[in-house]
Amino acid sequence: MKKLFVLFSYAFNPLLIPVYVTLFYFMITMNYFYKHEIYLVFIQVLILTMLLPISLFYLLRSLGLIRTKMLIDRRERKLPLAFYAILLLVLIKHSFSVLVIPELYYYFLGSLISILIALVLLLFNQKISLHVMGVSSLTVFVISISAYYHVSFLYSIAFLILSSGIVASSRLQAKEHSLSGVFLGSIVGVLPQVLLWFVWLIPAF
Repeated sequence: MKKLFVLFSYAFNPLLIPVYVTLFYFMITMNYFYKHEIYLVFIQVLILTMLLPISLFYLLRSLGLIRTKMLIDRRERKLPLAFYAILLLVLIKHSFSVLVIPELYYYFLGSLISILIALVLLLFNQKISLHVMGVSSLTVFVISISAYYHVSFLYSIAFLILSSGIVASSRLQAKEHSLSGVFLGSIVGVLPQVLLWFVWLIPAF
């Protein structure tokens, strides 16, 4: 069971979630886009939400500003989260200004809101689980795409809900988060995505 927890923690690392979202979206909608458009968006998402944050993480570790691999210390989280929020803002403001993709645009807007909430909570010494936040937002995204395109992803959604539970359990088992941190991570991941449904998903019906 411990190996399963570790596996799911790595598989649903917060930096991988935007890549999963983008891949899933284009797997469903690839017939609506030219290949070069898909590659352009995917590469931008990969660079801004994964490669640059990883590079910053190792830079901060080399400078001694971060000492733990999983950003366990609350103080160590502030700078990486602030930098990540800036990268998401760049992605939203520029990457989706050329190619309009409402589904991805509002997902990443919701992610930006989630990161900003996580930063605010840090000011009150409340550390939430970014792993749970990420997998929860991914689950909501798959549900929204299922509703938007009228395609059943029942097994995928069930797997993601189960994965959310396993990831939450893994964070508790590793004693890296309290129960409140895991619960808040789920709420912070889900709530912005659901609220943004009123902007793009519900009016489509």
